[in-house]
Amino acid sequence: MSENLQAVADLALILVSAGIVTVIFKLLKQPLVLGYLVAGFLVGPHLNIFPTVTSPENVEAWSEIGIIFMMFSVGLEFSFTKLMSMGSKALIAAFLGIIGMIGVGALLGFVMGWGVMESIFLGGMLSMSSTAIIVKAFDDMKLKGESFATLTTVVLIIQDIVAVVMMVLISTVAASKNSAPGKEMILSIVKLVFFLILWFVVGIYVIPTLLRKFRDYINDENLLIISIGLCFAMVIIANSVGFSSALGAFVIGSILATTSESQRIEHLTDSIKNLFSAIFFVSVGMMIDPMVLAQYWKLILALVVITLVVKAFVCSASALVAGANLEDSIKSGFTLSQIGEFAFIIASVAVAQHVMQPHIYPVVIAASVITTFTTPYWIKLAGPVYNGLEKRLSPKTKSAMDAYALFGSSDEGKKNWSSIIKSSIANVLVFSVLSFAVLVVLIEYVIPLIQKLPFVEMIPQWGFNTLAAVGCLLAASPFLFGIVRNSPKTHELYQSLVKESNANMLAIIVWTSFRFLIVFYFVFSILVSYFKFTKWVIVLIAVAVIFFLVLSRRNLARFSNMERKFKTNLNGEEGEN
Repeated sequence: MSENLQAVADLALILVSAGIVTVIFKLLKQPLVLGYLVAGFLVGPHLNIFPTVTSPENVEAWSEIGIIFMMFSVGLEFSFTKLMSMGSKALIAAFLGIIGMIGVGALLGFVMGWGVMESIFLGGMLSMSSTAIIVKAFDDMKLKGESFATLTTVVLIIQDIVAVVMMVLISTVAASKNSAPGKEMILSIVKLVFFLILWFVVGIYVIPTLLRKFRDYINDENLLIISIGLCFAMVIIANSVGFSSALGAFVIGSILATTSESQRIEHLTDSIKNLFSAIFFVSVGMMIDPMVLAQYWKLILALVVITLVVKAFVCSASALVAGANLEDSIKSGFTLSQIGEFAFIIASVAVAQHVMQPHIYPVVIAASVITTFTTPYWIKLAGPVYNGLEKRLSPKTKSAMDAYALFGSSDEGKKNWSSIIKSSIANVLVFSVLSFAVLVVLIEYVIPLIQKLPFVEMIPQWGFNTLAAVGCLLAASPFLFGIVRNSPKTHELYQSLVKESNANMLAIIVWTSFRFLIVFYFVFSILVSYFKFTKWVIVLIAVAVIFFLVLSRRNLARFSNMERKFKTNLNGEEGEN
């Protein structure tokens, strides 16, 4: 048989076995993901009862495409505007839960004598829950309308995003084994934030506009080709700047999620995603080695107990601290108590990059399979646990817990702070990245190129430096203004918070000063690059320039136009569907 036909034979074996096993699992009312894992185990190299795959290299390539399409699909379901509208309670609960489980996993790793990064990544895998399994359980048990279900769904979205970041960090650690890993990781996080915001902003400006402009000329076939082409292109771009293919697929998916064609794209690519996702999970199942499971059964048992008991407690406590009531906190915590499919992806990347030991892959899969089976029963158990705990609490304690709020203010005050945080942090991040990008391009590339032109030699050096500094300030001024600008609505919220409590004034002053400090840093950096005055003189000039930027009506108009166009594209999906 030729090599090409051998690849077809392997693919046929994978798909036929997956089809048969998943039909059986469907009859048993079990998740299809488990069926794929079992099918992979049956045709894998460790059982030798059924025909086995002959070319693992092909399967590895297909599974990589599966990861790309899964992350692309996650990005399509992710909406920046929806995330920002979900409230601080769910966001805080998600991050506290993730940090708590990373700490638990790291402690377990240290007890077993693992390295620092290996232990942290184990904790990261334990913190991941299964979106697919939980959403299916909510549908089957008719719980989608419950308040704890909404809280749980937001936590799952945050976990998916953190999983993407973890894969980036894994690549960073692998690349920095011969240097200082702490420094490399910090630089990688900074670079990640920079490129994510830059890609997102550029994508919001360009892609929705082009899709709207050529909407009448794009049919389903064109749209499918364009979407997949953009996905693979962003994968290549992400790899070229040192990030994983999964990150690139997620980024372009999240950009397309803001367009009016997002639901159409999701529908068109759904079948392709299902195909390659099935291949990925079958390839995961092929990695299960019974000998490894028998050797590490104590570790598997420890992971199962930690996931079912400790994770339930950590996630429940996190939701309670974030301001959820006791009932929703317990139900959400018990629902999240399983290891999700993202842990497979993290484990596969970590093992491939030699960041984790090879045996951790089948161990995590085994623990995930067990905890997935228990998910419906654990959701049902949450009710009796809450009822039992409620009976043991004194009325005073229960009343205090129900009245508890993280920010400790009135409902109106919490709502105002939430609005300020969402709008201000987004503006500061986006416009700081744009300011940095503009200045890097100008100072590192454009101005040195201009300096080489023949007629520039006639200009004195001080004159050229002055023109260069002024040009940089003018180019960056709309973005610098965006960092410190408060909208009329924000001013009203500030006034309302100060009327409610004078203590809020300190927080407002600190936040405003921090934003001005960011602008000062950019202006100071420009001036230091082109002038050799004493630093105190440059500080005074920088402060004067900042006041000029803030008071300039022209900058206000330029920024307002940019902000309006950006928000139009950002809300394009909601506005046109």
